[in-house]
Amino acid sequence: MDLRALQQSQGARLAPDGIPLHFNNAQEAWQAALQSAVLLDRSHEARLRLSGASAADLLQRLSTNDVLAPDLNHGCPTIFTSWHGRVLERVEVWREPDSLLLLGGPGRAASLRDYLQRNIFFNDDVQVTDLTPDHSLLDLIGPAAPALLQLPETGQEAYGLWHRELAGHVVQVAARKAPGVPRVSLVAPVNSAGELWQALCAAGAVPAGSLLFNALRVRAGLPAAGSELTDNFIPLELGLWDEVSFSKGCYTGQEIIARMESRGQLAKMLLRLQPAADIEAPADLLHEGRVAGRLTSSITAPDGERYALGVLRRAQAGPGTMLQTAGGVQLKVLAAAGVQPGDQTSSSGGG
Repeated sequence: MDLRALQQSQGARLAPDGIPLHFNNAQEAWQAALQSAVLLDRSHEARLRLSGASAADLLQRLSTNDVLAPDLNHGCPTIFTSWHGRVLERVEVWREPDSLLLLGGPGRAASLRDYLQRNIFFNDDVQVTDLTPDHSLLDLIGPAAPALLQLPETGQEAYGLWHRELAGHVVQVAARKAPGVPRVSLVAPVNSAGELWQALCAAGAVPAGSLLFNALRVRAGLPAAGSELTDNFIPLELGLWDEVSFSKGCYTGQEIIARMESRGQLAKMLLRLQPAADIEAPADLLHEGRVAGRLTSSITAPDGERYALGVLRRAQAGPGTMLQTAGGVQLKVLAAAGVQPGDQTSSSGGG
């Protein structure tokens, strides 16, 4: 069963990369995402597998989180940073019996694969396999998503990894960082994707596209590749304190990030904003006529509510601060995005 043909028969409008943007059901899908479950094709996201005796050690020395901490079939998010502590790539990693499963951002498979391969030393035992061409990635998002796959309630918090049989196919199911509601991803061979999609729709999941995913992401204050996850920022500025370990030891960029943490004062930070009118990102954000930061993401949700993210100087980061764009659209600062110091055990690493 051809997945694209099935999606188009359901009303999908496809992006140039073939991923559905929407299914002409914005209101229904939005309600389902918040109250039950939606089904999305996320096959443009990176999927890699690392194997070999040195695979975990490679990630440990290159990225921010303690990837050695999770137990088998559990995982954590982690970030690859430059020597200056700037964001290069963000992935979520799960420990398999003999390998590591990595899921990354849309369109990032080649750059992530190349980065890892460039950093394999001559004495490392690491093999990098790009699963993206021959494996699909489907998402279930919403309060009912775990139950549709008979997952334990604690799986979301623990970044669990399971195998499930669905429509006659065995699939890997990974609990992901939640965009305000539970999110699980199904990794399976491409030739099974159509039957899996049909089975999940029959089970009650409502088809949705990447526009809805982006709306959920911005509403939840999560950074994305190309918008916030860029080399303009360090992870702490983006509210990713829960994806950094301050106790595991050295990794690329560790010195800069540790220095920022020890000072306890970031020059800028990612904020959740409330626009007064529709606005396109990116754009400069002005405070009292002077540039104070940058609008990075902005959406109008299907229910008419507007949500935005922006990086601002800390002096203008207080809740209630009023900003505007050069075009005169006003925005109100709501709160810091993501996880901040003290929100949870961000300094202990893990996921």
